[in-house]
Amino acid sequence: MKEQTQAAIRRKVVIVGAGTVGSTHCYALAQSGLADEIVIIDRNEDLARGQVLDLVHGQPFFPTVSIKVGSSADFENANVIVITAGAAQKQGETRLQLLQKNADIIKNIMNDIISHNSSGVVLIVSNPVDILTYVALKYSGWERGRIIGSGTVLDSARFRYLLSAHCGVDVHNVHAYMLGEHGDSEFAAWSMTNIAGTPMENYCPVCMNCTDWKTERRQIEQEVRDSAYHIIGYKGATYFAVGLALVRIVGAILRGQRSVLTVSTLLDGEFGLRDVCLSVPCIVSHEGVNKIFESNLNEQELESLSASASILKTALKELNL
Repeated sequence: MKEQTQAAIRRKVVIVGAGTVGSTHCYALAQSGLADEIVIIDRNEDLARGQVLDLVHGQPFFPTVSIKVGSSADFENANVIVITAGAAQKQGETRLQLLQKNADIIKNIMNDIISHNSSGVVLIVSNPVDILTYVALKYSGWERGRIIGSGTVLDSARFRYLLSAHCGVDVHNVHAYMLGEHGDSEFAAWSMTNIAGTPMENYCPVCMNCTDWKTERRQIEQEVRDSAYHIIGYKGATYFAVGLALVRIVGAILRGQRSVLTVSTLLDGEFGLRDVCLSVPCIVSHEGVNKIFESNLNEQELESLSASASILKTALKELNL
């Protein structure tokens, strides 16, 4: 009985995709001590084996955790399933062809998850994350909270970092969110941005680091949008920060923290929007998204959110779902 109780409370995370994002997330998750068991699945079994072997050799240096290569059977008792798998765009391939290919990949993975009667929360990371989160939800027929996308959690972290550097304040004391699409139409929710409870509209005009706050805030917001392009231009891919962002989301689920995170979730009337997945402030806990915060966005921000939704809905119409 004692062994069964201990097994029941094991925190198990399955990561689908052993590429740079999946393996980096596993590396960060192992060091966090949040999971008792981490399973890596990839169609390229040699890659999965190599990643696991490299990771387990570091076990003397991080908290005790089981890391292994797995199969779809591991979905059955997983608490969280993190999907980072996806196809890269090939030369001559259109955006729509790539989008359809990744949508089909997500459907196949969800089919395996469903067939093993998984009760875990599914976290979509593969891009375009908002579209693929919607695909996974519609294909599965699950309640909306159980399938979420990584959304703008990383974008919000980038936003906080840039504000921290600009204002000369510890990043942990900066509260700020990027909302909407995880992409070019995302926007900064300035009405929700504050330092120690002081709204940015009040803080920045009187701080010593600002010379032209209206111009500077536009530059900061654009730099957040362009961050991934810069990193990809420099080194080919982004993976360190997103790996850590995923640890934050997974930790909120495993621990039932009820954390406010800007994950991508299906809207059903919130903010006047329906039948689209995008990032808004959500309470994330054991069951995934527990609640959506309908924050008091100003008129301009509501228009930006609606514009993001329109862009995503247009892309969804092109797909064969």
